[in-house]
Amino acid sequence: MTAETAEATAGAADRRREQRGWYFYDFACSVYSTSVLTVFLGPYLTSVAKAAADADGYVHPLGVPVRAGSVFAYTVSLSLVVAILAMPLAGAAADRTGRKKPLLAAAAYLGASATAGMFFLDGDRYLLGALLLIVANASLAVSMVLYNAYLPQIATPDERDAVSSRGWAFGYTSGALVLLLDLALYTGHESFGVSESAAVRICLATAGVWWGAFTIVPLRRLRDRRVVRSGEGAVGTGWRQLLATLRDMRRHPLTLSFLLAYLVYNDGIQTVISQASIYGSEELGLDQTTLITAVLLVQVLAVAGALGMGRMARSYGAKRTILGSLAVWTLILVAGYFLPADAPVAFYALAAAIGLVLGGSQALSRSLFSHLVPSGKEAEYFSAYEMSDRGLSWLGPLVFGVAFQVTGSYRDAIISLVVFFALGFGLLARVPIGRAIAAAGNPVPERI
Repeated sequence: MTAETAEATAGAADRRREQRGWYFYDFACSVYSTSVLTVFLGPYLTSVAKAAADADGYVHPLGVPVRAGSVFAYTVSLSLVVAILAMPLAGAAADRTGRKKPLLAAAAYLGASATAGMFFLDGDRYLLGALLLIVANASLAVSMVLYNAYLPQIATPDERDAVSSRGWAFGYTSGALVLLLDLALYTGHESFGVSESAAVRICLATAGVWWGAFTIVPLRRLRDRRVVRSGEGAVGTGWRQLLATLRDMRRHPLTLSFLLAYLVYNDGIQTVISQASIYGSEELGLDQTTLITAVLLVQVLAVAGALGMGRMARSYGAKRTILGSLAVWTLILVAGYFLPADAPVAFYALAAAIGLVLGGSQALSRSLFSHLVPSGKEAEYFSAYEMSDRGLSWLGPLVFGVAFQVTGSYRDAIISLVVFFALGFGLLARVPIGRAIAAAGNPVPERI
């Protein structure tokens, strides 16, 4: 074995070790997205807000009349506006110092602590729930900026689709495991000697504990890489850095075009994820056990979906695979609009379809964007990406909340999201991905 071969082998082994550690942040934080954001908090916070509502069904935060049924959607939207303010600071600090791990740790444990604090959400304390949701959701968005910025550093261009898909698969695996435990507690809460409300609060709090506990693994495995840069990009506050990033992106208009397409269709995905349980409980009249079981089905199938779409991308290219998933998302929303009330089997079928496209569409979008990032600018570009992923996904929940505020119908609210997938499909179809990768100065994979 030559010295060069030995060095390459050692480098590959180090890279695989970091990749395995990297997967575990998805394993840690995805429980928040599933147990808290998708299953329990929407219906529970809505019930708490209804307990605080007046005779007409309105609460009055800061004197503003808000339908109790819109509180959760509006709070999700506000949390993502807060994330917009924080993410550029994190991305710029990571690129200036090269120290992503301490920032990742701070964001992760702030979010985990806020989630654990949801144990104290009871009675009519909807404002406490809204505050904790804002902190947890914004912290998750900031942590994902830093987490995603590792991908170009720990995986070669030909590895990224597979590595990104495995990360999502790890996340959905943990979500499914914890949901099984949540289902056992929720359905058997009387045998455990706790009330239904207490069981929900325990499920919320344990998601925060899980998030914090498994964050230890990536913090031990990932390593910081100090980036020495000179000139304009080396100094400045987070917002100055964001402006510099946007100016730099003007030199890469195809990267910017992909980001715009992703901003639009991902807004629809994130809104469906966060509002599905509200739609199921309030519009379709499904009980909490049915919702938990449906989301558990999503988690199980999302693992297969993420890995399967990763394999499809090797044959058909990531762009074509994502476009196919967006067509399926549109059909899902149309089917959801016509879904009859109190029909668990039909709801399960819809959940299965969501599971098959959810993980793959997000994983492939992340890996595709990693090819479009100029070398040395990973954290700041992924800050912009994460603002599309979560920070600018405030519009979908806002549209959903306003639609319900105006019409009082969750069916009208859910069908309004079709526009995000249709427009996102059209924008992505126009992006020449191969030219975009070459323009960013990166090697173009054989199949993209």
